[in-house]
Amino acid sequence: MKKLSLIVFFLCCLSSLVLGSNSPKIDSMVLLSSTEKSPANKAKLLNQISEEYLETNPDKMLYYAKQSLDMSIKSKSPKYISLSYQNIGNANIMLGNYSEALESFHTATNFLEKQILRNKTQDIKEGLARAYGSIGVVFSEQSNYSKALTYYRKAIKLYEEIKNNKNTGRLYNNIGIVYLSQAKEDKALIYFLKCLQFQKKLKDPTMGITITNIGNIYNHKRQFEKAKNYYNQALWLFKKYPNPRGLGELYNNIGLLNKSLVNISEAKNQFEKAKVIFTSIDDKFGISDTYFYLGEIYTDEKEYTLAINFLQKSLNLSKELGVLDQIKNTELKLYEIYKIQNNPNLALKHYVAYSTAKDSIRSEENIRNTIQAEMNFEFDKKELYYKKEREKNTLIYQEKLKRNQQISIVVGSFLLIIIGLGIILYNRQQRTKTLNLKLELIEYEQKALHLQMNPHFVFNCLGSISSFIIQNHTDDAIKYLSKFSKLMRLTLEFSKEPLIPIHKEIESLENYLELEQLRFNNNFEYKINRSEEIEDDVALPSLLLQPFIENSIIHGVVPKKENGLITINFNVEEDYLCCEIIDNGIGIYKSQKGKENLVNVHKSMALSITKKRLKMMETILQKETSLTISEVQNDNNEVLGTNVSLKIPLQYL
Repeated sequence: MKKLSLIVFFLCCLSSLVLGSNSPKIDSMVLLSSTEKSPANKAKLLNQISEEYLETNPDKMLYYAKQSLDMSIKSKSPKYISLSYQNIGNANIMLGNYSEALESFHTATNFLEKQILRNKTQDIKEGLARAYGSIGVVFSEQSNYSKALTYYRKAIKLYEEIKNNKNTGRLYNNIGIVYLSQAKEDKALIYFLKCLQFQKKLKDPTMGITITNIGNIYNHKRQFEKAKNYYNQALWLFKKYPNPRGLGELYNNIGLLNKSLVNISEAKNQFEKAKVIFTSIDDKFGISDTYFYLGEIYTDEKEYTLAINFLQKSLNLSKELGVLDQIKNTELKLYEIYKIQNNPNLALKHYVAYSTAKDSIRSEENIRNTIQAEMNFEFDKKELYYKKEREKNTLIYQEKLKRNQQISIVVGSFLLIIIGLGIILYNRQQRTKTLNLKLELIEYEQKALHLQMNPHFVFNCLGSISSFIIQNHTDDAIKYLSKFSKLMRLTLEFSKEPLIPIHKEIESLENYLELEQLRFNNNFEYKINRSEEIEDDVALPSLLLQPFIENSIIHGVVPKKENGLITINFNVEEDYLCCEIIDNGIGIYKSQKGKENLVNVHKSMALSITKKRLKMMETILQKETSLTISEVQNDNNEVLGTNVSLKIPLQYL
């Protein structure tokens, strides 16, 4: 099923209604801009002309947006400069030039983030939110869903501040589409419903698209009555607010619903309606989908002549449009029909075409992934550069602001409060100095404690690698070294950050556990469970859980003769992140007793270090943390293992 266009849906919410390329309105604006003397007014007109070409002619949109940028720079208007970059980016999206689009949006955000330091007006915030949202669109189209969600949330935060409910709701729709693309239907449904709440309040004419998306989820979950209810609502809305493309998609979806309900006659009727709609607007993508669905139905009914006719029409349109995925599906269906008809020549022909399309898709995906990796690398590099520039500009601006405030206070009250002002300034400086010293001390203590833990782990890993080499286990040594280097890269990547995202912590733990599996000849298994309630931007201190997992392995499951199991659970309880490590080892008390009988007992600092880190976390966040270590027992008081439970305040990146 072809999903509705995310790009057009989001971009339409940023611009006015699009007219034809030969619109008299455009001609009059072009004439007016040629005689306009004011750079600001001319920039405004050129931006408006650019937006009129959003869907009809992206080349002209790009041309006028660049002209507008030149005028905006001359006028020194932050609003029109950022809008020009936005329109340049939108035009490049429509042209498929994602790298250029990302560059324009990134330039707009950098420009506006500088402006917002001095002027937090609604226009600046709205422009910045629009730029963030557009970056999210680019990343979503490139299947970089993590970054797409990050920028969508940044945009939503600003839209909520300025109470722009319309764009807030539409961004919720985009987040829903991202989760839908990741097959996270329950999360997608939450955001579609959030979007619908805003749209109902505003009587948004695009409600039909959101309701169709909700119906599609229920249809896929085989909750057919709910799906039918939402489809009926969408049908009524598309008739009230005409949207031919959306209506055609809806007819196709209703047809698929009736096909699932084995109501074949009604399914055909809906597909025929979709065909009429798509033909009226010359939407070849929609027509191709409809022909394919009809071909499937007639195949199921064993009316192969009709099925081949519709599938061939779908295939011809797919080839004309260059839609490889549709070509692949159609060729496969034709191969299956000719195989049933015992026509080996045509069956072979279509199977070869199917294989070729499949290989082309794989090749195209590899190329796209390579381009995406390069684009992400360039974006991250520029983001880091701009981040440093923003920090520098913020410090300079704050310093200037502070200096101006001090000068104003001194000049305005020099004769009356010169002595008192001197005392106040002195006390303020002392308090600031003391506070900065305390904060720096806490930060350096955290880094020192973090570094105390790393040598312990590094020496263990190097010892294991050395052991493999001595025992002539070359393959194991190579595997171990590869995983060890990957873990070290992850550790170094976040060594300067106080917090890391939870998915990176899970990735580090998986690498560590795989290392220990190699080290101990795979005599234990592990599971990592993450609750759906945990958002992607939840963060926690790095290497916080690793010492406990190490204890579970070395002192819990390894001394046990049979295979062990370590389970790691991440959940959310109110404002806390709960981390639980459960092993089926020999138990904490038996482990401690075994250590006492050893002559040379390793005195691990991990537990004491972790407790200090938790104390520091309490100091900084002013919230309690908890650490509980207990034995797991059955009803007969038999020891089943050890449970380590850790609760820390929820933090976000």
